[in-house]
Amino acid sequence: MTPKTRSIVYITSGLVAGVLLVTGISLKKIDPGATPVDVSADGRLQYRWYAPALPKSIDFAGESVPLEKWEVKEKLDRELLVNSYLHGSQLYIMKLAGRYFPIIEERLKANGIPDDFKFVCVAESALNQNAVSGVGASSFWQFMKETGPGYGLEVNDEVDERFNVVKATDAACKYFQTAYAKFGTWTAAAASYNCGMQGYTNQSDFQQATNYYDLIFPDETNRYVYRILALKYIFTHQKDFGLTLDASEEYKPLKYRTVEVDRTVENLTEFAKANGSTYKMLKIYNPWLRAHKLTVKAGKKYQVAFPL
Repeated sequence: MTPKTRSIVYITSGLVAGVLLVTGISLKKIDPGATPVDVSADGRLQYRWYAPALPKSIDFAGESVPLEKWEVKEKLDRELLVNSYLHGSQLYIMKLAGRYFPIIEERLKANGIPDDFKFVCVAESALNQNAVSGVGASSFWQFMKETGPGYGLEVNDEVDERFNVVKATDAACKYFQTAYAKFGTWTAAAASYNCGMQGYTNQSDFQQATNYYDLIFPDETNRYVYRILALKYIFTHQKDFGLTLDASEEYKPLKYRTVEVDRTVENLTEFAKANGSTYKMLKIYNPWLRAHKLTVKAGKKYQVAFPL
């Protein structure tokens, strides 16, 4: 097909699609004010954007959100407005959820943490295993380099378990368990993941209140739990937000076999080839490997994944 012919086909297709859309709208017996698209006198389309309807009730980890308070309701409204029309981003996260939610959900359950905390992971990293913030917080749960080891993660120039979804989720669970024991609610535990346990305590002590919804924080923490709630609501009411994703379109969990490594590997490319794979696949399946070699100290062992 020549460029000229291709252009004619594209233009014709666009005109046909436009006519069909306008015809479809005109044939529907709907109040014009309620239609999603207006057609101006010159034939241009103008989409109408609507504020999403607020839920009548919502909870986080079984803890009710006091929507009867006007300022609580407005904060949730803000986060729903901000997040509702990010269709491309939301659909991509939903595709990634097919790969990572089964793993995250299993580890949350195994550690006695409510399932809603998977949306904390979404809020933190959008399920992007390579997410790195401006201050160096990394991967799924956005642990800082200095913080990760305190929750059982190995973090150095060659191995960074913040990029291991299983181990990082277990580490996050340790934090949530400690925070819940300290504050007594899962909502406070989630909020403190943003501002730190000491940060939450400082605000709670000064304001003489413990309930997250009765406290005021710096803006990021003020919005944090509401963003998690908005993500939960959008994910659990996808079609209400115009998000249509068939299960077959979700990314599937990676299938792999593991190789136990108990001695230093000087060259990971050669190691990958010796195991019937490539350096690229080795890094995709093991994002926690951060260098070209793997130093294994005496008595230490690593489980390295390879595609089946």
